[in-house]
Amino acid sequence: MSTLVPAAPRIGRSEILANAVGFCFRPWHALTVEPSLLFVAAMAVMLFRPPDYRFRSYDRYALALLLFAVFLRACMLRESLRMTHAIRWPMLGLLALTLGGTVAQSYQAETWSLLASKWLVPFALYWVAAHVFRDAQSLRRFETFSLIVLCYLSLLAILFMVGARDLIFPRYILDASLGIHADRARGPFLQAVANGVTLNLLGLVALNSFRRGRLRGLPAVCLLTALPLAILATRTRAVWLSFAGSILGLLFFSSSRRVRRACLCLLVTGLVGLLAVVIIEDHHRTLGERLEEGGPVKFRMAVYQAGWEMFLQRPFWGWGANAMQTELSSRISDFHQEQFYFHNTYLEILVQYGLVGLFLYGWMVIDLFRLGRRPRRHAVRENRTFLDQQFRSMWPMFLAVYLVNGSFVVMNYQFVNGFLFTLAGMLAAQDQRYAEGVNDLAS
Repeated sequence: MSTLVPAAPRIGRSEILANAVGFCFRPWHALTVEPSLLFVAAMAVMLFRPPDYRFRSYDRYALALLLFAVFLRACMLRESLRMTHAIRWPMLGLLALTLGGTVAQSYQAETWSLLASKWLVPFALYWVAAHVFRDAQSLRRFETFSLIVLCYLSLLAILFMVGARDLIFPRYILDASLGIHADRARGPFLQAVANGVTLNLLGLVALNSFRRGRLRGLPAVCLLTALPLAILATRTRAVWLSFAGSILGLLFFSSSRRVRRACLCLLVTGLVGLLAVVIIEDHHRTLGERLEEGGPVKFRMAVYQAGWEMFLQRPFWGWGANAMQTELSSRISDFHQEQFYFHNTYLEILVQYGLVGLFLYGWMVIDLFRLGRRPRRHAVRENRTFLDQQFRSMWPMFLAVYLVNGSFVVMNYQFVNGFLFTLAGMLAAQDQRYAEGVNDLAS
């Protein structure tokens, strides 16, 4: 019996050590259990990160934590993190082109910030979304997050339009020294175009939710009423054009009667809001000045002409980011400002990376459109889910909104890019699961 006495304290210390180790690893376990919650939390942080390198990079920490959690989960479950869809190749090519130019001027924080916003963050979210949103619950969380953000941005825009600026949060939105478009409803992005494109994309998600019955009743009425007013408050012609085009396209070509009814309500609400703006004297004067404003058009035409001449001089590999900005500034003498921007995504890619960059971008866009297709054999099984056949029929409209606005601005908006490529990652993962299912049946 005496030989059994020393064993008791050893067992006790082992239990204490095991509990301590388990307690230390409990946070890591929490990260891997629900990665979709961490994903939408990271997107929420990005929502309040304007495209300005002087802002703190909390979004980068959130993205790094998300990537680590997904990697840890894959290791624990012994899952593969590969990407099989063809879209990865043009995205990797564009990322490599941009990274090569950025390394040459690594001392510039703004250049690295643009690299992350335009290419790195969207590519990372596209890859991660394919491994995070695999079930109905995670997709439902992302849809809920999208609807909440749409409510928030619509409310901010309407508050700005009616002059209730004391209710706008966060307060940095009203700081005219930050960003641009301080006289418009620009939201936390500090740019009216980014706010308008986000409202448009989220509005399409809301229409899809309304079609499936996820969004209904009074919340649906309020949201569909507020959306066109919020778009109008951005006072951005490219946003107005893309919004009107997307709504008219769905009104005439959607196979869902609920979507067509909702689009008709959006058009009526938009026309009523426009009429109210015309009747109110202050808003009428502001709207008229915006429509008659010709200075930006002349400026953009001068930039376009200079950019085209630069492309003709170096058509294949382009000028690179640093040389492009210096050369562009030297070619424009009628306008005086610190930096010049092309205000056109495709022209900037053409001048900066030449035909090689434009080819890769076009390849990526084609692959994005191809994500809208899938075998009909799965249509019944996926009926009335977030990524069902009706959503895929709306997917070209998401891309059209993005591409149309890209013709008037450079799409360096992190949240906009991240949101669109997150949806693309979900569709790519769904295609991969279908292909694997077909292969399993064939074997």
